[in-house]
Amino acid sequence: MSELRIRVPDDDSALRDWQHVHNTVIPTHHLSMDDARDRAERHHLEVAHLGDVLVGSSTVRPPADGTATATVIARVLAPHRGRGFGGELYARGLDRARKAGAEVIETVVLSSNEDGLRFARAHGFVEIERYLLPGETVPWVDLRLF
Repeated sequence: MSELRIRVPDDDSALRDWQHVHNTVIPTHHLSMDDARDRAERHHLEVAHLGDVLVGSSTVRPPADGTATATVIARVLAPHRGRGFGGELYARGLDRARKAGAEVIETVVLSSNEDGLRFARAHGFVEIERYLLPGETVPWVDLRLF
């Protein structure tokens, strides 16, 4: 079996992979390539492949504006869930967030993503807020690691 390869999407092909995972897991919040490029400038992004097969991605929003809160998001495409890939992406993101000075770790999951909510809760996250973004119909769930 191939080994999981995780890397920063440092070219358009890899960034398209990150965008694909985001848009597949979050179909209500489609990101363009310009949106993905903006995210890559502001956050730490990674993509994960098993051999040549795309399995997931992650985003770490580092602490900003004088806060010590970082957001760590791990996303795995449905056919690859339940095999530890999300845990590996999450652990890498958590490590990066803590090295960036985070004292508080949060994540955000679309409320319709039951697998994502179950994963977050299994990793110690507790819901702190639900909200709708303008123009959207499916609430987002903010969770904090306790």
